[in-house]
Amino acid sequence: MDVAQAQKILGEFSCTETKTVDSAAEKEQLRQALLLFSNLSDSQNLGICANSVTEGFLTLETYLKALGYPIPDEQPDITSIVGPVYIKYNSMRGSLYLDSYIGPYRGVLVSCQSSENETINGLYGHLPLDLFV
Repeated sequence: MDVAQAQKILGEFSCTETKTVDSAAEKEQLRQALLLFSNLSDSQNLGICANSVTEGFLTLETYLKALGYPIPDEQPDITSIVGPVYIKYNSMRGSLYLDSYIGPYRGVLVSCQSSENETINGLYGHLPLDLFV
């Protein structure tokens, strides 16, 4: 897969409309596109909108593992939140932010930043929570 193909696949996720991934082949293409952009970018930020803390942190762990990042040592207090959550992960700092979330979206927003290749820069999502499961 080249950058143009990856950009086309990731570009189908508008951040405002929910797009479903209907087949295993489509899911694999999406995984490969995101991994390519991740490898070509300097850093990524993840924004996870999930139904629960458990679902959110499972999603975070699978994405971090796939993108080659360690699980942060410091974890926020997860006992105070019941219901939908928003988790933000910053790969430059390795930091996490957790809060309750009342919005309708579920999925992962991935922001890629590259100082070398501006075509990589962008916000992609909402990608499936289970993309790397």
